[in-house]
Amino acid sequence: MAEDCPTQLIDGNGQFNVEGLENFTRTTGFINCGLSYAVVAVMGPQSSGKSTLLNHLFHTNFREMDAYKGRSQTTKGIWIAKCLGIEPFTVAVDLEGTDGRERGEEDTAFEKQSALFALAVADIVLINMWCHDIGREQAANKPLLKTVFQVMMRLFSPRKTKLLFVIRDKTKTPLEYLEPILREDIQKIWDAVPKPELHKNTPLREFFNVEVTALSSYEEKEMQFKEQVAELRQRFFHSISPGGLAGDRRGVIPASGFSFSAQQIWKVIKENKDLDLPAHKVMVATIRCEEIANEKLKHLAFDEAWLSLEEAVQAGTVSGFGKKLSSILETYVAEYDMEAIYFDDGVRNAKRQHLITKALDFVYPAYTTLLGHLRSRGFENFKTRLEQLLNRGEGFAASVRSCRQSCMLEFDRGCTDAAIRQASWDASKVPEKLIRDIDAHASSVRSAKLSEIIAKHEERLSAALTEPVGSLLEAGGSDTWASIRRLLHRETENAVSAFSASMVGFELDDSTIDRMVQSLRTHARNVVERKAREEAGNVLIRMKERFLTIFSHDNDSMPRLWTGNEDIRAITRNARNASLRLLSVMAAIRLDERPDKIENLLISLLMDGSIAVQSSQDRSIRTHTGPLASSTWEEVSPKDTLITPVQCKSLWRQFQTETEYTVTQAIAAQEAHRQSNNWLPPPWAIAAMLILGFNEFMMLLKNPLYLLVLFVAYLLSKALWVQMDIAGEFRHGPLAGLLSISSRFLPTVMNLLRRLAEEAQGQGRPTNEAPTAPQSLFSPSFKSQSQPQKVSSTTPESSVSSNLSSGDDGE
Repeated sequence: MAEDCPTQLIDGNGQFNVEGLENFTRTTGFINCGLSYAVVAVMGPQSSGKSTLLNHLFHTNFREMDAYKGRSQTTKGIWIAKCLGIEPFTVAVDLEGTDGRERGEEDTAFEKQSALFALAVADIVLINMWCHDIGREQAANKPLLKTVFQVMMRLFSPRKTKLLFVIRDKTKTPLEYLEPILREDIQKIWDAVPKPELHKNTPLREFFNVEVTALSSYEEKEMQFKEQVAELRQRFFHSISPGGLAGDRRGVIPASGFSFSAQQIWKVIKENKDLDLPAHKVMVATIRCEEIANEKLKHLAFDEAWLSLEEAVQAGTVSGFGKKLSSILETYVAEYDMEAIYFDDGVRNAKRQHLITKALDFVYPAYTTLLGHLRSRGFENFKTRLEQLLNRGEGFAASVRSCRQSCMLEFDRGCTDAAIRQASWDASKVPEKLIRDIDAHASSVRSAKLSEIIAKHEERLSAALTEPVGSLLEAGGSDTWASIRRLLHRETENAVSAFSASMVGFELDDSTIDRMVQSLRTHARNVVERKAREEAGNVLIRMKERFLTIFSHDNDSMPRLWTGNEDIRAITRNARNASLRLLSVMAAIRLDERPDKIENLLISLLMDGSIAVQSSQDRSIRTHTGPLASSTWEEVSPKDTLITPVQCKSLWRQFQTETEYTVTQAIAAQEAHRQSNNWLPPPWAIAAMLILGFNEFMMLLKNPLYLLVLFVAYLLSKALWVQMDIAGEFRHGPLAGLLSISSRFLPTVMNLLRRLAEEAQGQGRPTNEAPTAPQSLFSPSFKSQSQPQKVSSTTPESSVSSNLSSGDDGE
């Protein structure tokens, strides 16, 4: 649409052209004028030349009446156009003429509505009237002025409008004579118009600034008309300046809100309501400012700089976040201020604050995300720096303070960098959470370090105590527990001293350190007690080892050879006495230096014969069941008891049973050694030689068969001696030995004969196996001769048990 092409604002039926008005404001640039514009409306009787006046005055292109086609209505409704060449921007409003025959006498509603609309939107109202109607009672200007004044009363707190009466087709009567008459007519009409109670005595000048001008006839004096119009046109330049035609700018609506304002004014007028211009101004400002604010928020949501900044924040910290975001927000707030600057101050500022609030709410998640990144980075930096300082050997408490201070300073700088100038957000909870995280981590690391230090010292204590205590308990001497106590005190004090030195950097309070030291002392004691209980569980093994060590070795720790000169009874008693002392050492924990009578009680009751295992076949046991029948020791608390008296008695019985075979083997070895070292012939041989004499001896030598018979007889008797264990049978007494030999003689002989027969048959078979008769025949003697060698060494528990079982089978 061309700039000078008029636009119908309201048609003849009263329909408002919303799209046409918005198109007019955009294409003409009217929307960007702010308050620098003026609206000029023209009113007057039909066919009075209103459009012609506007076209010549403002170079518009309104449709004019064709005089050759008759006098009829040319302008229907309300039209607007841009006044060309006028500064500031001026809008011309051409109203439908009054008193037209097309609408008739009764249809004056549209005239009043259009007049009220012109008074509400126009800064200058041109009243176009014929010169010959001035002074006439029934002239066409009387209804027009009545209409103007009547509708003026419907404007609540109206602005002071410029009424410029343009007298058309001026006659020879000078203007200075016509103006007083016109003003007198205007005053009469004003006085006659009914007014509300509030304005009954209000003069006309409070509502209007009235001016009068006159123009020659356009048809008769066209050149003069154009000159006068050109002079009048000059008055519209800078019309909004103080003293200009539109100098009174009260209640003016900014150009960007003109379209909406005009729509609402016409809507109120159509509804036949009084028009409250101040309230209307506030309403227009409210709606328009809100539209501008929403538009800025929408643009902010799709702003490339903002989207880039938001994406960067999601990935991590952003340097200069606050400055960048503040700049973006300031841009849109400045644009809002520029577009809403001419609206009502109160409404504009309220909507401005609303815009800022909405914008801050929109960007707040990004701000909180950035603070989260700053908090996470500060927390990670704290953990890294603390670990580095601790690895360098710095004190824990000092390291925590240093790291926390540096990390909080960095965090505060980051928060300052992220702060937005338009916001006053309270970010105190974020550093508080960071401090809580740092303190929690420091507490966790401190607990871990303390646990590590405690565990290290406990491990050192365990290593320093376990083996030495086990060695001392295994030795089982009279001063075992005194040595253990000295060892425990020495190692505990060393550990406490080292532990206290390592606690200096933690800056713990005395009560906490004392509690930890006490825990370390308790651990040391528990190590000793645990090792003592472990050794007490193996006391029987230790007793047998002690017995075998002493029984099988002499004072120089050399293995004993049972040559027949040893006092086995005394050696056995010494070995058992040492084992019993070991049992007394293992019976209770003696870390509190309280004396007890366990050793004396065990020796008196167990070693002095009160409890003994007899060697008879029924193994009858006689015992005193006094002190050893109890489950507790006198002067020893139950928690320090390792082996109860009843358990000691049971262990001693088992110990005697399992060591008896070793003693028996030693006796047998001693006897065998004694016999093997006797170089004289047997007594029977000496007796035979004495009885038989020399002749018989020579006979045996001359007859080898006799010698062979004697040798076979010797082998058979030797086999019977070994198989029947005649020496062992006579140990229980002569009578018992004879009875046992007599009952076993015949079966043993039959067994030997059967084995000899089997061997003879085996030699007749073709086989690769070696004959086994001699080996089986002489194996008992080999066994008996090898026994001393076994006894002379330290015998383990398994071998002792096997020997004991084989001995029982032999019996």
